[in-house]
Amino acid sequence: MPGRVFQLALCQLQIVDDKSRNINRARDMIRRAAALGSELVILPEMFNCPYQARLFPSYAETYPGGETLEMLASTAAGEGVYLVGGSIPERDGSQVYNTSFVFGPDGRLLGRHRKIHLFDVDLPGLSVRESSTLGAGEELSVIETGLCTLGVVICYDIRFPELIRLLALRGVQLLVAPAAFNMTTGPAHWDLVFRGRAVDNQLFVAAASPARDPAAPYVAYGHSMVVDPWGNKLAEAAEGETILTAEIAPGLAEEIRGRLPLLRHRRPELYHKMARKNKN
Repeated sequence: MPGRVFQLALCQLQIVDDKSRNINRARDMIRRAAALGSELVILPEMFNCPYQARLFPSYAETYPGGETLEMLASTAAGEGVYLVGGSIPERDGSQVYNTSFVFGPDGRLLGRHRKIHLFDVDLPGLSVRESSTLGAGEELSVIETGLCTLGVVICYDIRFPELIRLLALRGVQLLVAPAAFNMTTGPAHWDLVFRGRAVDNQLFVAAASPARDPAAPYVAYGHSMVVDPWGNKLAEAAEGETILTAEIAPGLAEEIRGRLPLLRHRRPELYHKMARKNKN
């Protein structure tokens, strides 16, 4: 599905410890992005609450019915845009997930992605245990839109090449990644990881970060970014609150895959044989 050229927007939102303010601010940025001509709008990871594992259950919502989710659906319909609602804490029974909800321009839910890889790390000056309050998703997220074939991952998911390759093999042309890298991992890996996944899988990558707040307990890196299938940065934000736009030509992914056919040249049978041999 080559698709026509369209504009997307990344809303690098300043997130505070006030759910209503975050929701209202996100709604305003979506409307501004639509007014700029964007047909696809993307919010950052955990955009309705501070990024603190202990807070996720108290901010969690169930679909349908949550106030954040109602805002996303109604704003997508009101502005006539495809909307990747960053991610929010989603409650399903007794479990809470880090979930991205994707809505169409009629306000209908097109799909959701539950973060598959939980961020449990011990870094210099930073310890995070998402698993202390979150469960892990188990499904690949590929969504057909009227613009392109869209894949969705959330933050830490991007570090697992196997997952992104599966999405590429499913025909994804644009990978959307709401992501809150921090001031340790951001300067070291943000640019490298997202550009690397774009090149390895010959797809567009749009990474949407929260704005940086130096006073927050968890300081996001910012630098929301759009990368093309050749690894070129089409647009990059600084650290503050902003709306970043870029033009996406889905046909470019197909063209590059045709001229440099990495996916066709894979030898999975040989890889499996090598893996079995090494086990023995």
